[in-house]
Amino acid sequence: RADRQPEFTQLDIEASFVDQDDIIALGENIVKALWKLIDVEIPTPIARITYADAMARFGSDKPDLRFGVELTELTEFFKDTNFGVFKAPYVGAVVMPGGASQPRRTLDGWQEFAKQRGHKGLAYVLFKEDGELAGPVAKNLTDTERAGLADAVGAKPGDCIFFAAGEKSAARALLGAARVEIGHRTGLIDPGAWAFCWVVDAPMFEPAAAAVASGDVAVGAGKWTAVHHAFTSPKPEFMDTFDKDPESALSYAYDIVCNGNEIGGGSIRIHERDVQERVFELMGLDREDAQTKFGFLLEGFKFGAPPHGGIAFGWDRVVALLAGVESIRDVIAFPKTGNGYDPLTQAPAPITAQQRKEAGVDFKPEAKKAE
Repeated sequence: RADRQPEFTQLDIEASFVDQDDIIALGENIVKALWKLIDVEIPTPIARITYADAMARFGSDKPDLRFGVELTELTEFFKDTNFGVFKAPYVGAVVMPGGASQPRRTLDGWQEFAKQRGHKGLAYVLFKEDGELAGPVAKNLTDTERAGLADAVGAKPGDCIFFAAGEKSAARALLGAARVEIGHRTGLIDPGAWAFCWVVDAPMFEPAAAAVASGDVAVGAGKWTAVHHAFTSPKPEFMDTFDKDPESALSYAYDIVCNGNEIGGGSIRIHERDVQERVFELMGLDREDAQTKFGFLLEGFKFGAPPHGGIAFGWDRVVALLAGVESIRDVIAFPKTGNGYDPLTQAPAPITAQQRKEAGVDFKPEAKKAE
């Protein structure tokens, strides 16, 4: 991916006796100063969007706000549908302005677009200039559905309506990706524009199975794992209930997004031992495991850790945006391949047994003698 490298640089900020507003204000000052380097004045305060709102409206937790196309949920609209594909937990749509004129080859290309993202396809309806609906989905709709569809999604004659149905997060993600592609193909995105937002109020936990399925690592053996990390504080209103109702708990986490790129993120941390132990327990780390892995932290909390929080900016992503390049590889002196190989210096190079011995990397602790 153009915005990821196994080795990267961060501007990391940690502060005591702060809350979310303090860190966000500090982050905005940094952004203003950085963009002044290219003679761009960023207005503040930067808009804040909740995670739930971002996912519902844009299908992404890092929305590109340079254009206004948004997702529409149609689950209720199709609640009595006879079309099997739309008998799903979630049905959503996104409109492509002027998309009804796309040739069949281009529409077939959208199916490949969906398949590359793990979906069977991207259903669509063409809203013809004469007001008629066309396409493979249209013939499966009732007269009532056909009559109300355009108004439900805000489509105009000449537009194309794309649909995704199924599990909510997966369907939204597909529509969100289609939305960005629509923005590029239709010229709705101004390449010279800068659109920032903060995404706040992210879920504190997610099902561990879902995290593993998406390629993340689930810490602990519990049914739930942390979305941000295990040390993120719950919002105050969820402090007493996060371990009883983890699905509803929101975290004190925040990301800053620029033109659809997450350029920084952070959180207010847990600073009380009992709260941290409750998080570990929910995630399936029993007291012995927690003590083995994080005993130093739990012990430190005994002495009165201050309320604290922070944020880290991805320096490579920031520089890439300021420089106007697509990939962070273009702003890194020695970029690596996905497995950490440096093509220029051919590192990592083989090391000898003597070098390993000198560095102590093969050191094995002696077994403790029985007392």
